[in-house]
This record gives sequence, C-alpha cells and structure tokens, in this order.
Amino acid sequence: MPTYNIPKTQKAAVVEKTGAPLQIRNDWPVKQQKDLAPGECLVKLDCSGACHTDLHAAIGDWPVPPVTPLIGGHEGVGIIVAIGDNTSNSPVKLGDRVGIKWLADSCLNCEHCRKGREQNCPHAKLSGYTVDGTFQEYVVSYVNHVTPIPEGFPSDAAASILCAGVTVYRAIKYSQTNPGDWIVLPGAGGGLGHLSVQYARVCGLRVIAIDTGAEKKNLCLKLGAEKFIDFKESKDIVADVRNATGGEGAHAAVVTSSAPGGYTQATEYLRSGGTLMCVGLPGDSKLVTSIFFTVFKSLNILGSYVGNRQDAREALDIAARGDVKVHFSVKPLAELKSVYDGMHHGTVAGRIVLDMTKK
Repeated sequence: MPTYNIPKTQKAAVVEKTGAPLQIRNDWPVKQQKDLAPGECLVKLDCSGACHTDLHAAIGDWPVPPVTPLIGGHEGVGIIVAIGDNTSNSPVKLGDRVGIKWLADSCLNCEHCRKGREQNCPHAKLSGYTVDGTFQEYVVSYVNHVTPIPEGFPSDAAASILCAGVTVYRAIKYSQTNPGDWIVLPGAGGGLGHLSVQYARVCGLRVIAIDTGAEKKNLCLKLGAEKFIDFKESKDIVADVRNATGGEGAHAAVVTSSAPGGYTQATEYLRSGGTLMCVGLPGDSKLVTSIFFTVFKSLNILGSYVGNRQDAREALDIAARGDVKVHFSVKPLAELKSVYDGMHHGTVAGRIVLDMTKK
C-alpha cells in the first residue's frame, strides 16, 4: 500500500466572508490522516475546474448563503492520499484517482437518496459552499461520493465533467426527448452550454444553440449544432426557433444561462408537450410565463439540479470514450480572480481549469 507525505500547510484560495476579496493563502492548514473522521478521505489535487457557481458562492448572491471563511471549487481531480481510521467497506483506496463534485456527501439513507436524488438529501454537504472545496492543494472529501476517473482519461479533461458535464447530461437525460427531436440550448457557447451541445448530439438530438458572438457561434457549430441564433442580433428569438423547427417549436430546452429571460422565452418557443429543463440559477429571479399556455400546450417544467453518483459515472464514461470533449484553457490558481472577472462579464468561452500543481 502506498504511503504519502502530507504537509501541514498548503496554498488555497480563500474568501474570508461573503463579498470579501479573494485571497491566495500559502499557510492554509491541511487536515492530517489522524484527524480524518470515518468515511472521510484526503485528496491531493492535480487540478480543479472553475464554475460560475463558484462566483455566486464568492459574492453570496444566492438565497442559500455559503459558509465562510470559504474555499470554493467543486470540480477537482486528484489522488487519495489518506483515509480516515475505522472507515468500513470503502469503495476507494489509497492511490485511486478520483473526482470531487458539487455534492460532496449525502446520508444515502433518506427517501431522496434511496430514490437516486442524493443531491436533494437534507443532510447534503456541498463542495465549495457548505464545506471547503477544491481551490486548494489538498481537500477533504468522502469515500462514498468521490467518483473514480476512468483510466487513461486526462485529469484536466475530466475536471469540468464533474459539474458542468454531469449537470447538462442529467438534464438532457430527463428532458423527455427522443432521437431526432429538436432541443434548444440557451447559453450554448459557455462552460455548461458547449458540453450540452455535445451530450445532446450523443443522444441523437438536433441542436439549436443560442448565444452571442462569432467565437461562440463557431464553437457551437463545430460541436454539432444545426442552427445558431445570436440573441443580440435576433429581432425575435421565439420566431427564429419556430422557423428553424418547421413552425411547431422545439421539443425541449435546457436553459443553462443565468438570465431569467431565457426561461420565459423557452416556454414560448416550445411545441405542445415540450419540456423546459431549468438548470441555470439566476439568484432571486422568478420564472414568469403564461399559466394559460403552459396548460394549453401541456408543457413540462422541470428543475434539474446537478446529478447523482450514477449520472456522474455515465457522463464521465461518455467523455472518456471521446464522444464529449471539454474545450478549456489551463491557468494557475493565482489567476482565479481574473477568471471570476471573465465569468462576470460573460467573456469566457468553454471552461477554465486550474492547475493545482503549479507554484
């Protein structure tokens, strides 16, 4: 069995209190093996994806407040270097390469967990929100919820699948669509969106991408979208979607953007029996739509919140086979603040992965 030297301190990106400036600390403590509780494990991270959720956590603009001081991040990949004493029936062992997701832990015994909705567990722990996340060199996680990374799948390519990938994969999986159906993807050129284009194509769906700018248009079309609608150039997005689908509208929409208008538009361009999958979280905004036409058109409006352990394995397996590829750039942890600035201004195409091994 391998042994690992675990340092006392590490580099970490810390938000001391909600809305406070991000600090890169070099003296943050590392939990030692003897201090790990049963079921906990310590993961030495190779990398971590950066997600728009991390920006929300840092500025604290969601109705559910994060804990502080906070280390964000929930798309980490690394090696298990310690497991708590008295951990029984662990599905992972020292030296395993694993991923750490938004859902850090759940009780596995409540009704939600038993029905495969672990993310809705009332005792859920959330990486980078209610427990420290992956913007640090070493992170404490939980043996029953870390996700094994397929052999041969690069860690930096796997990172964004652990949140962005599994989130859009589950939404498409439950969108009540069939191969050949039309699906609309607002925000298609962004971090979640460009993955949703690919997972939709894997499922045999015809994709209409909505976003803005030449870079995002080229990316979406390259990834397999049949139509691209630029929301800054379109005079009537609803009409454009209907025209693209022969007049009836789309069978489904997966809204990954955080603009509330995207949700309202979706209920208007969906055809009768269509399904709106709500994924993007625009803080305290409300979904405003016609109750009459929601009923008259027999629309389905479903919330889809990240994914469970099985969804994560499926999403990773698809990506590891090469059917879905994350378009990402790699930056050091020290550049996290500039990454947040790019997210805030909507200028990030694809995903950002932070290399945790760079000093």
